[in-house]
Amino acid sequence: MLLFFFLYQRFYLVGSNNTETRFFVLKIDRTEPKDLVIHDDRMEYTQHEIKDLLNMINEGNKPKLVQRGMSGLSRTVSAFGIVGFVRFLEGYYIILITKRRRIAVIGGHNIYKIEDTSMIYIPNDSVRQANSDESRYVKIFQNLDISSNFYFSYSYDLTHSLQYNFCEPKDIGNLNLSGKEKVGLHNPASYKFVWNSHMLKGFENVVQPDWVLYIIHGFMGQSNICIYGKSVYLTLIARRSNQFAGTRFLKRGANSEGQVANEVETEQIVYDASVMSPTRGRYTSYLQLRGSIPGMWSQDISTMVPKPPIMLDIADPFAYIAGQHFNEVTIRYGAPIIILNLVKKKEKRRHECILSEEIEAAVEYLNQFLPPQFAIRYIAWDMARFTKNKNVNVMARLAEMSLDIIKQTGFFHSGPGVRCTALKGERCSATNCTGDQPVIPICRQTGVVRTNCVDCLDRTNTAQFAVGKCVLGYQLYALGVIDKPDVDFDSDAIRMLEDLYEDHGDTLALQYGGSQLVHSISTYRKISPWTAHSRDIMQTLSRYYSNAFSDTEKQSCLNLFLGVFEPCEDKPPIWDLSTDYYLHHNDTMSLMPRKRPCYTEWFDLTTLKALPFPYDEESKTINGGDVIIGYLGDERVDPYIEYYKPHELTVYSDLFYYSMSHSIRDFMPKFVVNYSPFAVRVQPGRRKESRKGNQKASAERKNAAGSPSATSSDSNSSSSDDGSSSDEDGLSFSASPMSPSPRGGDRSLTLNDYFPTMAQSYGVEISKYKRHDIQAYQRFVSVEMNAKHSVITEVLLSPDLAPIKKCMKRTTRLVPTSVFSLDSSNYVDPPTVDRASKRLYESYVSKGKQVPATCEGDDYDIYRKYVIQKYDRN
Repeated sequence: MLLFFFLYQRFYLVGSNNTETRFFVLKIDRTEPKDLVIHDDRMEYTQHEIKDLLNMINEGNKPKLVQRGMSGLSRTVSAFGIVGFVRFLEGYYIILITKRRRIAVIGGHNIYKIEDTSMIYIPNDSVRQANSDESRYVKIFQNLDISSNFYFSYSYDLTHSLQYNFCEPKDIGNLNLSGKEKVGLHNPASYKFVWNSHMLKGFENVVQPDWVLYIIHGFMGQSNICIYGKSVYLTLIARRSNQFAGTRFLKRGANSEGQVANEVETEQIVYDASVMSPTRGRYTSYLQLRGSIPGMWSQDISTMVPKPPIMLDIADPFAYIAGQHFNEVTIRYGAPIIILNLVKKKEKRRHECILSEEIEAAVEYLNQFLPPQFAIRYIAWDMARFTKNKNVNVMARLAEMSLDIIKQTGFFHSGPGVRCTALKGERCSATNCTGDQPVIPICRQTGVVRTNCVDCLDRTNTAQFAVGKCVLGYQLYALGVIDKPDVDFDSDAIRMLEDLYEDHGDTLALQYGGSQLVHSISTYRKISPWTAHSRDIMQTLSRYYSNAFSDTEKQSCLNLFLGVFEPCEDKPPIWDLSTDYYLHHNDTMSLMPRKRPCYTEWFDLTTLKALPFPYDEESKTINGGDVIIGYLGDERVDPYIEYYKPHELTVYSDLFYYSMSHSIRDFMPKFVVNYSPFAVRVQPGRRKESRKGNQKASAERKNAAGSPSATSSDSNSSSSDDGSSSDEDGLSFSASPMSPSPRGGDRSLTLNDYFPTMAQSYGVEISKYKRHDIQAYQRFVSVEMNAKHSVITEVLLSPDLAPIKKCMKRTTRLVPTSVFSLDSSNYVDPPTVDRASKRLYESYVSKGKQVPATCEGDDYDIYRKYVIQKYDRN
């Protein structure tokens, strides 16, 4: 929590932790017209000390303020973090996060989406040097909506994958950890995915790390797969690269440093939510990559047509640009690198096939100098041509390729009781440990699948969903919730995954192409209704309009936001530039020619020695000072306080864990006999699914995931049907929580709709209080307010005050009902746990560590009654 205080000569930022027990102060000078002067005393204050400090500052500045006719120290705004500082032609601005919304939770670490920001000018009016172009730069900068798909976390590193965050440094064994409980690692950020890195310059290195927030851009969504009461969280995270970032036709291929356009790292995390501890829980994740074809190519948009011709700008016979790109990918993900190329191979008029030939030749050249076991693996499949063939099952072919890919890369899995599969291989190991620390088995992903089409939007998203579906079966199998690594397409769990990938694709398509997906996953599954064709036409027109009229302005905004273009008085303004080519290609502006490496050694030798594991993970070290070990109580890595929030009074229905997408409430059909989220919901041989009943729920989930195309008002009013529909089987799909109540009347569902009343559950109900009960309670309150505990004790124990003692007993006759030996709200003695309760708890823990067993009839009936009562299912 940040409090922003205003004075004429400086700003004061007071930051605190969640419990408001630790406070820090940051002072920003307002007398400098163009420089950023920040002072951090690096002192930690208590609540009383910070009040005294603010009072002292206020009193010390009053005489000067009175002379200017100004008031004293006043609070300007309350915020949740600092995005950064930005300067154009005048002084600096500070950008604060004023609204946030919890969007996901990973191992107890809360992930937030930025809902609103405030941009405040720092220099005061007496030193301000006005410039006529300042307001225009501010307007261009604010065209990028920071409240749309920007995410942050106080205690979890969003810029790295779950595997990187869990992998410990090699030299951790040199530390003496005996007597200390390690709860996590604090890693340096990966600036490739930090979108406010430019705004942190001049600030990050002069303040303590607690002030710095790293913001990522892309997509994030989370759903709860409820498996007979056991919650398994399915999370999808997309991190957009800030290198060579831009819009569809203006950023194609790669720049001179091998950074490709529209590069997005997608991570699919599945973990057991019943144990939130990072060191004791069970977590799985899988990484995928998408990005433009690495090479110098572009499309001429001077005459806007639906398909501008593709041109190779620079001949690259030695695959120099592709080599730089794949070298960086190898450093981050290890080997093997698998390229899934979905670009067309045969066309009547050469268009996409030009790129297929280019990347195939580049991979063939680069593989000459790699060891055969670490060679880049190239898979080319003309997905568009196969989709047009009605007799070809596109998803079945993608499933076959996905299984082969996952067997080569594996996936990340950590936690006690790790269930190794055929994918184990050499990727399974155990982290180093000392003292009493347990050995945590870890299986790591080595390598990554890199999927691309021309735009890396529609076909790419469907292929990534196919890989995600295949790996989801292995993730659930490794967690011990299913008995074989396979989940059917028509199950509730896969519908949840498909819904997440649809939102994921729509969000990334809006950011890069200007519209949602033209062809959804249902299109390639060949189950989309006829009404979807009109939607495809509208999305095509929307994308065409965006590319023709608004992409140039959006590109200028991104260049300004990311610091690619920095305004200067002696340089032309950004709106007068005919092209931004030289901004993204550093070689064009250097006076000395860049020294290129040997064409045969396009890879780093240190990276080659670390393969098949990623060099980034193998080179982690504590001695360098970047990686910090977090112990119990360290708020940077320990999520206990942030997750449970014992200092706040919270309402259950307002919690994110209650409102997040749920497999029973939002996806499971009514009138079912099998409550498993992995059961098939249609007759054998039929692939047609009804999705009308989930339209409103899908709109609300898109809003919860931060989709810029949906707002809270849209999700409540976008549909006018009854929130449910039936297919030919008579299976009615469940409505969303915001749909009309099935009990009649157009109102939203409340807790009373999900939970039975006390009379229905126990047969009794709390009766209305009587008059003598009120009087007894009033006497009790009066005694409590007029006497201290010690005084009452003295009165009751003194033999000389027997009449008063007798009067006290007559006034309030209180009978202790607590089972605790000391009835106090501050000090209690816990009751003794009997042997029967211990045996019951031990059996519960032992069952949780075992593989799934067949549900018995009595247990299944109890669970069925519970689901019917909780979710009001007929």
